[in-house]
Amino acid sequence: MGALIIRRGRVLLAERGHEPLKGVWSLPGGVVEVGETLETAIRREVREETGLEVKVTRLFEVFERIMPDENGRSEYHYVLLDYLCRPAGGALAAGDDVSRVEWAAEEDLKKYHITEGTEAVIRRAFRATRKS
Repeated sequence: MGALIIRRGRVLLAERGHEPLKGVWSLPGGVVEVGETLETAIRREVREETGLEVKVTRLFEVFERIMPDENGRSEYHYVLLDYLCRPAGGALAAGDDVSRVEWAAEEDLKKYHITEGTEAVIRRAFRATRKS
């Protein structure tokens, strides 16, 4: 699960602090714990990784990412649910399994090494939020 948190023309990015994808930037988010609703999980993950409380607006996109190992066999297979969210409190600070968090303008996205497919989702979210 990922949180598309857009505020004042910037999206919140988190740099992964552990494998897989250590050092790569992505959306704040993570896994659903047993018994959690999806909304509860995304709010918890955002709080743990960024220090922010968020209001979940809506499900924005569903896609999958299959990551091969060094032999070309599937090592990870993720089904990702990305939610549009807005900040509702807290103080921004890297926590949990991320090493840094930053607000990034759309024109600056190319400066970040972002997980495959995520930049396109972010750009679609920027367009969608400009229309609403």
